[in-house]
Amino acid sequence: QKREISNFDYLMYLNTLAGRSYNDYMQYPVFPWVLADYHSETLNLTNPHTFRDLSKPMGAQTVERKHKFIQRFSEVEKSEGDLSAQCHYCTHYSSAIIVASYLVRMEPFTQTFCSLQGGSFDVADRMFHSVKSTWESASRDNMSDVRELTPEFFYLPEFLTNANHFELGCMQDGTVLGDVQLPPWADGDPHKFILLHRQALESDYVSAHLHHWIDLIFGHKQHGSAAVEAVNTYHPYFYGDKMDLNNIKDPLIKSTILGFISNFGQIPKQV
Repeated sequence: QKREISNFDYLMYLNTLAGRSYNDYMQYPVFPWVLADYHSETLNLTNPHTFRDLSKPMGAQTVERKHKFIQRFSEVEKSEGDLSAQCHYCTHYSSAIIVASYLVRMEPFTQTFCSLQGGSFDVADRMFHSVKSTWESASRDNMSDVRELTPEFFYLPEFLTNANHFELGCMQDGTVLGDVQLPPWADGDPHKFILLHRQALESDYVSAHLHHWIDLIFGHKQHGSAAVEAVNTYHPYFYGDKMDLNNIKDPLIKSTILGFISNFGQIPKQV
């Protein structure tokens, strides 16, 4: 409020308080998508329509998608009767594979990604290759994709280029994967993309609405009735600090839960 700290620094501070760290891919710092415009020739940071709705999680960015997730939530209630498994999302917004896939063009993330994929790169069509198509997948098209961003999207142009010339494969339409495809307003320049993206994060609009996103990720809309109302509930296993593994005697169940958490991500500690 006093403009004594940047939005970036504030988010990093919250991530640290919530137990997120660069040293742990499973609990890597999580940052929000802040833009919804990846098609214009120029970026207008004074237009509210340029921005993502920060008051809603990625699963509720469109009305149609939001209703589908609400329907999933209510169907579990009807069919299974086990309310502990009732949730809107069975995937997470931040996990080791999401982090490694975003940063796959840089070491040591390249090796991490390959090891998580069983020793090789993923199918080219599923690799991170375009900011626009990734936004469309996470905000609208793919019901199993609700990923947010990593801090690097706001300061590190190098992760957007394939400087190491890794052979990332060829997509079905014939496109050979190399550098990440950037929005038109970036003019094909990773430095310009980072500059404008950081300006968007620090803009008046985001400053005025960022607290809504913080409530969803780190605050009171993280779980409980407020999370249900905000269409922001995840599989129970994602709530690591709510799971008392010491009381689970069955080693198979315990290893299943630990595997689930390590593969699919964890909700940050509530701040």
